[in-house]
Formats: sequence, C-alpha cells, structure tokens
Amino acid sequence: MVTLSRRLLASASFVSKGARVADIGCDHAYTSIYLMQQGIAGSCIAMDVREGPLSKARENIRRYSLEDKIETRLSDGLCKLSIGEADTILISGMGGLLIQKILAGKPEVTKSVEELILQPQSEQDLVRRFLHQARFIIKEETMLCEDGKYYVSIHAVNTGKTPEPYEKKEAYIFGKTLLDRQDPCLLEYLQNRKEKYEGILIELKQQGKTETHRGYREMKEKLSELENALQWYGEKQSGK
Repeated sequence: MVTLSRRLLASASFVSKGARVADIGCDHAYTSIYLMQQGIAGSCIAMDVREGPLSKARENIRRYSLEDKIETRLSDGLCKLSIGEADTILISGMGGLLIQKILAGKPEVTKSVEELILQPQSEQDLVRRFLHQARFIIKEETMLCEDGKYYVSIHAVNTGKTPEPYEKKEAYIFGKTLLDRQDPCLLEYLQNRKEKYEGILIELKQQGKTETHRGYREMKEKLSELENALQWYGEKQSGK
C-alpha cells in the first residue's frame, strides 16, 4: 500500500467518491495509486509533461497491478485531456501562476469537470481569483505545515454560476474559508510572517530606506495585509 505525505494526503482527501480523476503533474503517480487503493476514485489518468517521471509512474502502477484503473499520458498540462474524460482535476506541487496557466490553457475542459483540487505553492490569491472567474465556488481549504513549509489545499466545485467575489483582498490572499474557520495553522503562519516582516522593516530603516524606497513600501503593504487578516481572527472571536 502507498503512504502519502501529509500535504498530498490533504489534497487526496477532497476527492469525491467514485470520481474519475485527472492527476496533472502526477510525478510518480503515488496520489493516483493511493486513490485507487483506498477505493476513493473510480479511475485515474496520471499525466506529466516529462517522460522520466511518467516512466517511473508506469513502473509503480504495474507494481501495484493497477494498469486497468490508472492510465498514463505524456501531456503538457491539460493538452491531452478531453471533455468528458474526468470529473476531477487534481494539481499539486506547482506555483499558482502555473496552475492558473494550465487551467486557462484549455478552458473547455476545465469548465467541464465537477471539481478542482489544487495545492498552489505560491500565488494562492491568483488561483482563488481565477476560480471565481471560471465559475467555481471555493468549498473548502486546508492548511498544514510539513518540513517547515506551509501548504494550502483548495477544493472548488463547478456551479455554472459566477460566485459573489470576496469583499476583502485578504480573503483572496489568505483564504476566506481558512480565515472564517480561524484555522490554527493559518494563524501560526500569519503571526510568523508578521514577525518576519516587522524585522525586515526595522533593518530597512536602519539602512536609511523608508517610504521613498520601493522595497520598504512593498514590505509595509504586506505587513498591513497580515494585520488585517489577524484582525479578522479577532473579530470572529468577539462575534462581530
């Protein structure tokens, strides 16, 4: 049996029972194998842009005798995926800008699936905004820290209707569902980042770089966003 890391398990846990999953950037196909072994997915298409990882994926699939349940495809993003072949698109281990590019690269396929399960390692705000523009509602998010790095998994469902945009930019930057739920891991992340950015601002001031310096202004803006997010926590606790 395959055992997934905590970050991969977080994304796999969002997959709907019996779904036909397109595992984009599958690497060695461990997530696809796990989904089949656990009886979660109905079938999987493990796709990767590189032949090396895909070859290793095929070896792993044969090792666990899942050739009839998991198909492999050499594909740049969604290029080799057609409408009607998958219910779920799962993408982990990529930057948010690349995830957005992959989903936008074949919009007819993206809009044909029932759910998107994404784990952007950066630029989460771009991904959340794209999901709303593509008429997906962000149903749930989880956040965890593994090996000193923070990971966010996003589960979005296709409604066919444009969702109401978030009112505050911090909801896109940090995740409205995480903020509303007062996720403890996000709180830890916010507090750590706030301390880090405050230290950077002090260093910049000591170097004589203040409001006239672009780096100082950008850092101050990031700090303001963190403080607004932390205030969100405080308002939730006080019932506002």
